[in-house]
Amino acid sequence: MSALADHGASETGRRRGLTISYAAIKRGALWLLTASSGVALVEPSPYEVAFLLVVFVFALTGIRFSQKLLPMAVLLLIYNIGGTFSLIPWMDDPDSVRFTAVSVYLMITAIFLAAIMAEDAYGRLETLRKGYLFAAWCASFAAILGYFDIAGLSGPFTLYGRASGTFKDPNVLGPFLVLPILYALHHVLIGRVGLVRGLIAMSLPLAALFLTFSRGAWGNLVAASLLMVALTFLTSPSASRRTRIVFLTLAALMLVIIALLIALSFENIRDVFETRASLDQSYDQGVTGRFGNQLRSIPLLLDAPNGFGPLRFRKFFPEDPHNVYINAFASYGWLGGFAWLGLMAATCYVGWRLVFLRTPWQNHAIVLWSVLFVTILQGLQIDTDHWRHLYLMLGLVWGLAALPVPATAPQAARGNRAKAGTMRAADCQQTAPVVR
Repeated sequence: MSALADHGASETGRRRGLTISYAAIKRGALWLLTASSGVALVEPSPYEVAFLLVVFVFALTGIRFSQKLLPMAVLLLIYNIGGTFSLIPWMDDPDSVRFTAVSVYLMITAIFLAAIMAEDAYGRLETLRKGYLFAAWCASFAAILGYFDIAGLSGPFTLYGRASGTFKDPNVLGPFLVLPILYALHHVLIGRVGLVRGLIAMSLPLAALFLTFSRGAWGNLVAASLLMVALTFLTSPSASRRTRIVFLTLAALMLVIIALLIALSFENIRDVFETRASLDQSYDQGVTGRFGNQLRSIPLLLDAPNGFGPLRFRKFFPEDPHNVYINAFASYGWLGGFAWLGLMAATCYVGWRLVFLRTPWQNHAIVLWSVLFVTILQGLQIDTDHWRHLYLMLGLVWGLAALPVPATAPQAARGNRAKAGTMRAADCQQTAPVVR
């Protein structure tokens, strides 16, 4: 009996060891995915290659798909079906075909990321966050090297005198850096890290975001920060935590203002800042400006159920629409346009509901939703439909919203902490990290 017991224990230990080891492999693949997301100068990018690896790793044990993800998946599918119909007359245009293929690929990434949140949600979120921070630092480092022309790197890492780093466009690099900056700020507010350590974590991305001189990125950062601070304050469990949030927010704001004043003391930076900070840009004005083109396109789109075709807006007007909602109707037809509007509306419903639920992943939800919601609004000002980090956040928010809410409320936890801990572990399906 003793031998049998020992044998059974050893078998259990081996099985448990294999489980932990495989969980580590999965997390490693996820870290690589977001760590590679900061390089977008080449196509296919390292992110695409890493995604194939991640799918392979997770496919070995199967991926569970919750029925609660159906609205997102169906709306994304309809959106891309509309894009495929719109592509039919332009199948001989390689750029249009590539554009549609990228849309389909991004749809798959969002659905996949939402599905994998069904298990080990907290651990996987932490892994994705750490990989994203690594990518942000690498992209920011390249952007700063390029902006100051260190080692002659201004050529590949700048565009029109603005920092672009490892991205093709500074207007995409800037918004990409908002999420890791907000994570670092949020960790300071909730006491997970100290103020100095948090400022160090956000310093390089914050500097690079500023040097992109992207008005959209600046607005995204300010609006998302305000929303994140407000949600963190409203959901804080105690008065002492709320006091800490107010104090540290004011302290961080003062330090950022001081850093901004120091940066503006350099004449070359101040000149570009004054130009970019103006809302009166020449390409925005007049009938043929950005907003004039958007207004003139609406009557044409009302007579074009199949849209103009992927990337065909620029054939009718001097440039792309710079409005993801108009672009949805122009590149994906009426079917895709209404599907995108429906997806954004449904996402707002699940996102706002998610951030007020008391869950182990509530802090992640607050940061993700603050950035995603502002990015949804930013779509009125720029084409966001091919931003990888938009689909990353979209998938994660829907994936978290599909998880069962733990049955243990904070009040019950205070009354019976041991029982509450057991129930939380079961309900969250091993959301706490098991491999460090």
